[in-house]
Amino acid sequence: MNIEYMFDKANIQIRDPFILKVDNEKRYYLYGTTDKNAWTGPAEGFDVYKSVDLESWEGPFPAFRPQPNFWANMNFWAPEVHEYNGKYYMLASFKAEGVSRGTQVLVADDPLGPFQPHSDGPVTPKDWECLDGTLYIDNNNQPWMVFCHEWMQIKIGTIDAIKLSESLDRAIGEPITLFTAIEAPWVTQMPLPEEARILYPDASYYVTDGPFLHRCQDGSLLMLWSSFKNGMYAQGIAVSLSGEIQGPWVQNEDPIFESDGGHGMIFRTFEGQLKLALHSPNDSPNERPIFIDLNEKDNKLVVAR
Repeated sequence: MNIEYMFDKANIQIRDPFILKVDNEKRYYLYGTTDKNAWTGPAEGFDVYKSVDLESWEGPFPAFRPQPNFWANMNFWAPEVHEYNGKYYMLASFKAEGVSRGTQVLVADDPLGPFQPHSDGPVTPKDWECLDGTLYIDNNNQPWMVFCHEWMQIKIGTIDAIKLSESLDRAIGEPITLFTAIEAPWVTQMPLPEEARILYPDASYYVTDGPFLHRCQDGSLLMLWSSFKNGMYAQGIAVSLSGEIQGPWVQNEDPIFESDGGHGMIFRTFEGQLKLALHSPNDSPNERPIFIDLNEKDNKLVVAR
């Protein structure tokens, strides 16, 4: 039997926090990577919490638990949930031994789930190691998935985009690369553990994590994404010069958050305040959801002082 409790957000261990705001309930739903050890061992699933004030959270509720025939059994990462055409769609990354990591689409009739597979496995390229797919609907109502091609496979990670079918159940067309990790002036090499440095002394890896698209009130299109700056996880922002997903994308000189936190998203509260949600610090089991007030100013996002 599942027993739900009330938590202060400081007591919720979660990575990659994502907020879904449900207007007719006046309620927030918090999703994220919730397995206690997200890196090794068999994965359990994704939990969700709900709140009316972003401070006290009810849960956890089991949003997704895999059926025995589900293709993946490890690294259940970074779920995000969007309301689309009357249903709730979850995009999340999964992995199995010998199978490339990828982002799959799941669906439910309720924000609490249960979410069930919607796409036939990942919609990211089958032979690419990918993660952190996010949903973006362009001005022509064309759905896109923006995702990361992992540094593990190509050393210098990239942010890519691919069109999705109207029903969100498959990719259509070929992926396009929007930018690479090293295009951002603030990004430095990923800090490798000592055993990896011994095995690969000449290897240089640059990370792309957690893209999220935000359309400013003036029409500017921004992308949040994360990497490392001087050994610390950090939250950066890129700007599309065309205002469209194809870019070209220009990187901000400095991260908006560089105190060992990232994989963020943006939402607006019921009171109208723009907020950045991310996790910090970046080490397990200490990661917690952080909500930071933002303002839009001159096509940019700035932390509200």
